[in-house]
Amino acid sequence: MSIDQISLDILWSRLIATVNEQAAALMRSSFTSIVREAGDLSAGVFDRRGRMIAQAVTGTPGHINSMATGMTHFLQRFPVESLSPGDILITNDPWKTASQLNDITIVTPVFKNGRVVALFANCCHALDIGGRGLSADSRSVFEEGLFIPMMKLRDKGYEVSALLELLAANVRTPDEVLGDIHSQIIGNDVGARQLLLFLDEFHLDDIESVADEIINRSETAMRARIRDLPDGEYAHVLTIDGFESPIEIHAKIIVKGDALLVDFAGSSDAVPLGINVALNYTRAYTTYGIKCAIAADIPNNEGSFRPVQVIAPEGGILNARRPAAVGGRHLVGHFLPAAVMSALAKALPDSVMAPGSDGLWDTHISGEERRTGAHFSFTWFSSGGTGALSDKDGLSATAYPSGIAGVPVEIIEALAPLFIRRRELRCDSGGPGCFRGGLGQVMEIEVLTDKPYLFSGLYERTRYAAPGLQGGMPGAVGVISTNNGTMLKPKLSALVSADTIVKLEMPGGGGFGDPLDRDPERVLDDVRAGFVSAAAARDDYAVVVDVEAMRVDREQTDRLRGGRRARRPDNHYRGTKA
Repeated sequence: MSIDQISLDILWSRLIATVNEQAAALMRSSFTSIVREAGDLSAGVFDRRGRMIAQAVTGTPGHINSMATGMTHFLQRFPVESLSPGDILITNDPWKTASQLNDITIVTPVFKNGRVVALFANCCHALDIGGRGLSADSRSVFEEGLFIPMMKLRDKGYEVSALLELLAANVRTPDEVLGDIHSQIIGNDVGARQLLLFLDEFHLDDIESVADEIINRSETAMRARIRDLPDGEYAHVLTIDGFESPIEIHAKIIVKGDALLVDFAGSSDAVPLGINVALNYTRAYTTYGIKCAIAADIPNNEGSFRPVQVIAPEGGILNARRPAAVGGRHLVGHFLPAAVMSALAKALPDSVMAPGSDGLWDTHISGEERRTGAHFSFTWFSSGGTGALSDKDGLSATAYPSGIAGVPVEIIEALAPLFIRRRELRCDSGGPGCFRGGLGQVMEIEVLTDKPYLFSGLYERTRYAAPGLQGGMPGAVGVISTNNGTMLKPKLSALVSADTIVKLEMPGGGGFGDPLDRDPERVLDDVRAGFVSAAAARDDYAVVVDVEAMRVDREQTDRLRGGRRARRPDNHYRGTKA
């Protein structure tokens, strides 16, 4: 069955509206700031063959792209013919969905005339899943919390109460965790109701024909974009902190005709602690990076994934074997788009972005409230700066590639006994370039308690800065410090004294292009805004700013820039930043 363009546009718009309403219902009913404010979730609709057709605008690539392949695992365990009205499926299996126990996926089959016609799925980050809490301290997945195999959450409409009782008994925040699970159910129910109305309105028995058209067109468009790339191999090695030893991500992209292979052979081996990545998550963020570089406008569905193959050595950090610890898998997985884009930089210099802070800065604090003595456990996400593009500065304090929003100070302080003493953009943290990297942010956190509290920070880029591209300079590395000299290590939890105030200085993104090519007036604007100091303007951009008059000293700037250009042996900027 062929669908004309006008009809397809209408059907597609209705599908997008349906999944957006699914996600909105989930967020509005959520019990946690992680879902409600930060948007750490994804939602989508699948046909009865398990192929993802459409996703909500809200959502992280790690969730949605993992669900896209994870649905095949659900249907292997529960074929559509075995499902009944009222069934709801659940799992947090890291190797079949989003590579972390905190991420719970719920699937709801939709029935019409006694037959499954579609499936709605969503994935949310649970506030707690037991175990050691949100940290990378664990040495196996068994320490990281409660592992839920693929099973029924509801069976023919009847709640599997034993599972919910087990969850409640194993998590620190049962009301929030179970509340969000019910919110996930509500989101899928809203999507299902909207889809049934959609099918009735357009006199469709199911969405198979619509799915075929959307998926086939997406695949055709994706193959055309790949065909525009010159055949060949494009490689890059990206280095990040890891634990005691750095982690290397070796990305080799092989383009041949209308297909593309990303091979991570040569990347670091799996490590004993929890930053290992399951292959499902590796594929999720790799395909996202490819799409951002060459096909951002093509719908993200089964068709757009087909021409891209992703492989990684089994047992390596990007294809860890069970039961490897994976709680902090995003501290490696979030850097895959940067590795992919850096590899493509020579082929597509105008379409890629310099590496940024990339990995989220996840902070988890638990302890006893000063006023009531009640136990609290709270997690929030923060971020540094993104890398610059060939024609734009990077974004400051913005989560890329996850897209997770920062939680406002007012929300943090309302939900936990925390006082945020300071929160501001971090001057001079963005990598200098013709286009500047985005800035990190500074946060100072005081815990309102009289007893020692547990502090856990999943942080990256504290040793290896985000490099620039095409002559751009690296961004600043992240820094963790305290008011009393307490030593805190990134990725490891620590019990600290009640008087400990933690200061986080988050990393900046890499610059793009030669800093000496940046318009001096733009450098002046950055100095005025507090993004760049007058000293850094001179040192990094060779722009002399008269601070009293707040203007560029053109004569000194021209002399300084001319001298620096004359001293270059190959007329190409190769500066580094300490």
